[in-house]
Amino acid sequence: MSRGKSNRLKLLVVDDETDNLDLLYRTFRRDFRVYKAQSAHQALEVLEERGEMGIIISDQRMPEMNGTEFLSKTVDRFPDTIRILLTGFTDVEDLVDAINSGQVFKYITKPWNPEELKAVVGQAAETYGILKQRTNELNRSLRRESLFNDVMSASREETLYSKMLPKIIETVGKSFAATGGKLYPVEGDGFSLETFLYLAPNADEDIFSIENLNAIDKVRQECKSQLVESQSIESENGNLTQLVVPLVYQQDLLAVLALYQVQSNEPWSPDDVNLIESVAEQAALALSQARLYQRTQDLVEKMRAELDVARQIQSNLLRQTMPESETENVQACCYPALEVGGDFFEVFVHPQGDLWLALGDVSGKGVPAALFMASTMSVMRRELSLDNPPDPEIVMQNLNHGLADDLISNNCFITMVLARYTPSTRQLVYANAGHIYPLVWSHKDVAERAGKPSETDIEHQFLKTRGIPLGILPVWKAKSGSLTLASGDVFLLTSDGLTEATVTEIDSSGEEKSVMLQQEGLWKLLQLEPSPLDLSRLLNRVREKTQEQEDDQTILSLEVL
Repeated sequence: MSRGKSNRLKLLVVDDETDNLDLLYRTFRRDFRVYKAQSAHQALEVLEERGEMGIIISDQRMPEMNGTEFLSKTVDRFPDTIRILLTGFTDVEDLVDAINSGQVFKYITKPWNPEELKAVVGQAAETYGILKQRTNELNRSLRRESLFNDVMSASREETLYSKMLPKIIETVGKSFAATGGKLYPVEGDGFSLETFLYLAPNADEDIFSIENLNAIDKVRQECKSQLVESQSIESENGNLTQLVVPLVYQQDLLAVLALYQVQSNEPWSPDDVNLIESVAEQAALALSQARLYQRTQDLVEKMRAELDVARQIQSNLLRQTMPESETENVQACCYPALEVGGDFFEVFVHPQGDLWLALGDVSGKGVPAALFMASTMSVMRRELSLDNPPDPEIVMQNLNHGLADDLISNNCFITMVLARYTPSTRQLVYANAGHIYPLVWSHKDVAERAGKPSETDIEHQFLKTRGIPLGILPVWKAKSGSLTLASGDVFLLTSDGLTEATVTEIDSSGEEKSVMLQQEGLWKLLQLEPSPLDLSRLLNRVREKTQEQEDDQTILSLEVL
């Protein structure tokens, strides 16, 4: 049981009889650091001054405070201490009370056998060592868990990479009682220009002027911790210990952490260093996630800015002003579901006087649909700008011929309606490539019946002549339709983002329900529109009933005055 003097276990012996106290001292002084007390009160003073004892041997029958009462007062403060009770009496009640309240390890009667007492104390020392080891392991685990929680809490508080860096150095510096600390973010093959500092209260900033930069650079190169002992670096404030730890995640060096201690009574132990390295791993994980999040946010912002430009470009592709005429009124609205979309419309006045109207929808949404939309607009405008543009169905064939290869290879298609209106004859000729049926009605009749009861519906017509969408087959073929419009008639084109919108309606029982608008539902709304027809107002009414816009919404009308 022989140990070095400084490593010997502390043992407290308590007895009001001087002879017994001296005998106990002589018995164990070679193997333990023995402290003596002649009363329970004196023993408590020794514990207050000397701290935890590995073993306490106490007499039971003492004046003022017996052994059981004394030992019970040590349980809460020193739970790992092993307690042995000596008594010259075999009182069963004392024995039970000692075991229950004093958590006594052994109960020995006087006079004791010296060899037997030594064996009991040896067993007690081994038990204390095991308990202390388990307690230390548990405390290390709890501290490790607490530090991990602190680091993760700090990382959750700040999701931005730039704000998380100072939070990490502050959290680690405080947790390990560092005098100061510095965090060096790594960029490429070197350090970032910006570093982040932690300085304990009342600490001197001079510690940063004497740091070992070679150790920091070595850690960056080798990704291994360096502990520069206090004997090798001295400052005006005393000896300085520097611990440098890499923050590595999946072999990627993110930063180097340097902690400093000046004149510390409790320098970092190997367990502390291991714990700091473990905490650094958790910090590296948090930093990696934050850096990825920040990069993602930067990319999102960049993409959003690019999409804003694309949205503006796409918006400029559409007609910004409608032709002014005393005989016709043309309106159009387009609301993409995303920043850019696949819906489009065209209003083109030919030098010969014909008015061309088109509305289309590229399958899908977003950037791919917007690119095909732009191509379609370009090819169509080239066709309509000819001196003698072909009929609408021929223009459709030419569009399909020019776009089919790209559409088919990308598994896309386009639905659209193209119409030519001749103001002099009021004749409308149209071709439909798989699009929603155009609607024709007399809005003059709607205005005249406004507020008046009527048993008959206002006559309206869905123009049902149509072919397949563009991009389905290499050759597009379909017949065109024609009709003559009268004064007050409206020719209306919409995209499916409007007719397939989910709107909220009140049923017969007074409860709200979600239904698809469809063309008949749109017609009901049109009958409630006052004169003159206003497409913006109509669209706003639909959007007010829609919880979420799921698709591009486009509408175009020609009203004969």
